[in-house]
Amino acid sequence: MTASDTRYSGGSWRAPAEGLSAALLFGLSTPFAKILLPYSDPLTLAAMLYLGAAAGLLIVNAFGRLTAAAAGPKEPGLTSADLPVMAGVALFGGVVGPILMLAGLERLSAVAGSLLLNLETPFTILLALAVFGDHMGRREALGAAAIVLGAIVLGANGAAPRDLNGDAIGAIAIAGACMAWAIDNNLTQRLALRDPVAVTRFKTAAAGLAMLAIAIARGGPAPHAGIIAAAAALGAVSYGFSLILNLRALRMLGAARQAAYFATAPFAGAIAAAIIFGERPGAATLAAGLLMALGAGAIAFAPHLHRHRHEPLEHEHRHVHDEHHAHAHQAGVSSAAAHSHWHRHEPLEHAHPHFPDPHHRHGH
Repeated sequence: MTASDTRYSGGSWRAPAEGLSAALLFGLSTPFAKILLPYSDPLTLAAMLYLGAAAGLLIVNAFGRLTAAAAGPKEPGLTSADLPVMAGVALFGGVVGPILMLAGLERLSAVAGSLLLNLETPFTILLALAVFGDHMGRREALGAAAIVLGAIVLGANGAAPRDLNGDAIGAIAIAGACMAWAIDNNLTQRLALRDPVAVTRFKTAAAGLAMLAIAIARGGPAPHAGIIAAAAALGAVSYGFSLILNLRALRMLGAARQAAYFATAPFAGAIAAAIIFGERPGAATLAAGLLMALGAGAIAFAPHLHRHRHEPLEHEHRHVHDEHHAHAHQAGVSSAAAHSHWHRHEPLEHAHPHFPDPHHRHGH
């Protein structure tokens, strides 16, 4: 395997690191959103979170233009063929999910809300494996099970019973949010080769504007300027940057594996909520954290190597030339550096460590 092949190998740490960072940033949003909820209705707050993310990405895009020469070639943007998938992503991930989550948080404590968000992981894994053709090996499945078990331990013992059982409507609302995000996760993987900033900017802007329009139509009160600024800042970090990292991880890891990594988000949220609201984590929280760490490690270290066949494929994305990208270029076009263009993959059969990225969607 050449050095450039490491981007496809099971030994790369970049994708797991990005997946865990996305989980951390999103997990921290739950207790901070809980702080802002008393000063704004859920729809308006959700709109501010997503519009803040969109605004933050516009700033990133402006800086990116200034540094385009250093950043290298752009990744392919969205096309009209992507609109149906983007509509589903914006609807489920950017409208239905946040509205149900914030509605549930109104009825539950911050810790309970964080813990119940663990349902997103099994929902995403089940959809990825049963509907979207993803695959996990035995060790990876055990790692995912350990993470989910940690979430169950955290949920069963990390909060007071009244927090989890006191309001069935709140719990159902957050469960519905988790299912919406599970659909979003699996749809988003279909956009894995697109520019993650462009995808996230479209999603956050569309979702934010839709929810703002609904909030205005309902006659909801406008929050104070300070609350708007705080929500926008929170959205830029915990939604915007988190979604970019999540999409980059989905590109390499697949929806099922990234869902397992993202299951650590509620743990981060619960710890932050315990600190912010003065609740001391006990032995169950530490045990849950250990299970999650062991599960994440099992997935990260799980080897996935077998002989597989690449069928002919044509697409566009940013790439370097390696065993998977051995196509010719026109005279005068360099293939030594990263570049993006429409290219064809010829049939290829070989064996090497790999993730279920867009070049490795095959049967097992």
